[in-house]
Amino acid sequence: MTPKVVGIDTGGTFTDFVLLDEGGKLRVHKVLSTPDNPAKAVLAGLRHLLNGAAADIVHGSTVATNALLERKGAKAALVTTAGFEDVLEIGRQTRAAIYDLNVEKPPPLIPRERRIGVAERVGPQGEVLRELSDESIRTTVDALRALGVDSVAICLLHSYANPKHEDALLGAIESELDAFVTSSYQVLPEFREYERSSTTVVNAYVGPVMARYLSQLGDEVTSGRVRIMQSNGGIMSLEAAQRLAVQTILSGPAGGAVGGFALGQRAGFDNVITFDMGGTSTDVCLCAGELSRTSETVIGDVPIRVPVIDIHTVGAGGGSIAYRDPGGSLRVGPRSAGAAPGPICYGQGGTELTVTDANLFLGRLSPEHFLGGERQLEVKPISDAIASFAAQMNLSMTDAAEGIVRVANATMERAMRVISLERGHDPRDFTLVCFGGAGAMHAADLARNLGITRIMVPRAAGLLSALGMLLADVVRDYSRTLLVRAADLDDERLDRAFGELETRANTEYENEGIAAGQLLLERSLDVRYVGQGHELSVPMSADFETSFHDIHHRRFGYADPKRPTEVVNVRVRAVARTDQPPMPEHELQAADASAATLGECAIVFDGDERESLLIDRSKLQPGNAFSGPALVVEYSTTTVVPPDFHCRVDAGENLILERLS
Repeated sequence: MTPKVVGIDTGGTFTDFVLLDEGGKLRVHKVLSTPDNPAKAVLAGLRHLLNGAAADIVHGSTVATNALLERKGAKAALVTTAGFEDVLEIGRQTRAAIYDLNVEKPPPLIPRERRIGVAERVGPQGEVLRELSDESIRTTVDALRALGVDSVAICLLHSYANPKHEDALLGAIESELDAFVTSSYQVLPEFREYERSSTTVVNAYVGPVMARYLSQLGDEVTSGRVRIMQSNGGIMSLEAAQRLAVQTILSGPAGGAVGGFALGQRAGFDNVITFDMGGTSTDVCLCAGELSRTSETVIGDVPIRVPVIDIHTVGAGGGSIAYRDPGGSLRVGPRSAGAAPGPICYGQGGTELTVTDANLFLGRLSPEHFLGGERQLEVKPISDAIASFAAQMNLSMTDAAEGIVRVANATMERAMRVISLERGHDPRDFTLVCFGGAGAMHAADLARNLGITRIMVPRAAGLLSALGMLLADVVRDYSRTLLVRAADLDDERLDRAFGELETRANTEYENEGIAAGQLLLERSLDVRYVGQGHELSVPMSADFETSFHDIHHRRFGYADPKRPTEVVNVRVRAVARTDQPPMPEHELQAADASAATLGECAIVFDGDERESLLIDRSKLQPGNAFSGPALVVEYSTTTVVPPDFHCRVDAGENLILERLS
């Protein structure tokens, strides 16, 4: 570790910075995001924190995500096996709105005129059925040159079993064209043509955008190493992120889940639900003793099959805009005021009511203590806007503001039910670890509705995603399709498959200066019942079938040990541990929190205005305790403690809110 390390999380409203200095002390900073060029906010924050000093950087970026969501990626082409040019449009038979006769599928990232079929064929066992000729390669390169594309995705049928033809095309295109080129066997060497094609195309689509951004960042930050947060909860080198941008598609939310779970464990809570409410969205993740991961996700209606932390995202954040729909109902989000113009109370020209504005009107934000007092929130424009909105809805001003908060809470509550109750977990068995700029204002309401009795608000909770990036290890995931019945799988074949992946991992890590002896290699298998169309990941062991039955029963409510199983993929997760920032534990002091009390403020709870304690979190000591109603202010967030909750400060300086019986 260099003397200083900075974690950076680019959000929709703010870009967050956490600096770990030589002595293990944390410094935090927030600047408004610059959506037109995220690097502006990143570099401005680094100049403020470092003042020219050297530091390593771990960065969670939304550049790839935004390029995909906004359809502002590269002009890309797809090279595939002749006859399979339309896989992207055919997709699967699943329909998100099965009874809607007017559904329109979003157009594919690469239109039909930029999809090129190549005369070649490889079988499912890797056998070459039709050789790829030099003439076909030349014809393909000429066609790509005529299209004038910036990027090329190569995805040939069954190349996961034999990448010979993809490799030949890759070499020829890279040598002849000035374009970003990506091949499916490098991105996703697994079966299922649609998912493999889609994932490879996403990498080609966002890759050039991400490469330009990271190149600019790398050129500006020359005094330390830059690493990028991945969607799987690990970090990767700048160079690897430029090649495999699809691996960063959920890097910001992943940092929050890593940080929330790690700090929850340090506080003694193994089962946690992480709740990250930012300016534009809310991310939730259930961790039953470990970070929950999955091998596929959907972003902007585009399926992506790469290992990711299993995060559920909804369009509810502090900047979510409230409006009256055509039927007269009060709605909130997913449209957001973002960083520009932002909520009305920011005074930057915003004119539409947001969740943040409603919280300020209800007294859940202190206008004088926003960002540690660096910024004064504007109250008068909020009252005028609430009055106008309340008249539209035929409600009182208080009911309108509380309605905005309740509708936003309902959206976030549904997200928590998806990851808990719908997957066989009782949320009452979990601690809610809340963070993000707005999370601690809404956590108590959500916990009450879900029956959760304990909430943890970490220190610097509004910047926890950035802190989580400092807690992440260097991680790479490797996989390969086998597709063989468990009864026919011999140890030699399994060891050979794992060995190939582990050799690749050792080689890639050594190229980045990490010795093989520093790696922790974790083996796992994707297993399913014969005839199933989906699989579950289980740790590799001599009795992996029993583990599969147990996991299947927990996930779906049934298992059939007599039914034959099939191993679909082998996986290796290569982990290089990083130095963890120290999180000191303190001796508990007296319960009296009066030294941290700034005075009183008025907060509305269920229509009634209540006099509440106004508490400065920076002056709270471990062991201090108090009962609600109270408003706890700090630089990065605000915590609302309702009348039916008690709050204490633990040895790690976390706020622990517990519901009174």
